[in-house]
Amino acid sequence: MVVRAHRRAGILHRMLYRAPLLPYRGRRLSIESIIEWVTGLISEHLYAGVFFAAVIETVFPPLPTLAIFPVAGYVASQSGLGLGAVVLLGIAGGAGATVGSTAIYLAAWKLGRAVMLRYLKYARIDDARLARVEGWFERHGDKAVFFGRMAPVVREMISIPAGLLRMRAPKFLLYTFLGSCIWSTGVILAGYYFGVAVFGGGS
Repeated sequence: MVVRAHRRAGILHRMLYRAPLLPYRGRRLSIESIIEWVTGLISEHLYAGVFFAAVIETVFPPLPTLAIFPVAGYVASQSGLGLGAVVLLGIAGGAGATVGSTAIYLAAWKLGRAVMLRYLKYARIDDARLARVEGWFERHGDKAVFFGRMAPVVREMISIPAGLLRMRAPKFLLYTFLGSCIWSTGVILAGYYFGVAVFGGGS
């Protein structure tokens, strides 16, 4: 059943992504192929897969949870798991996002804006986009991290201004974890309830 869910997940990948190819160790690797690999990980190792997918997504912004986490919800529903499992999956996603976001936060704190811009160029995020997120952070303060983790586009970058502007680590960890848990649970719930409409029935 889990294997069948994973195969149907390929339908979503083909609909969502025909991304340009990226160079990787002498080969050509597409965003779509990375999504396929990560969703395979989720299908085989549900909770650990969600955790590692969230870590990867926070350090590699082109990888979107909106295209991946619904698969976790779908697999959970087809495996007969209840809503308690969805909440645990959301917590696993929140924990993974916190680990990855903390790495970016510390890198921004230690390395500075110029280095982080060089990192962001691989995600096609330029100075202007980062400046908008920095302005949003300065206007809203620490709570920008909590709400930013639930806002598309902003969520991929909010850890950088938090690090650059020396947000206190305990608050950063708390707000990142809570916001990420809410986001992850919501996206996984969408797959849990509506995944059949995208991937097909479980029989």
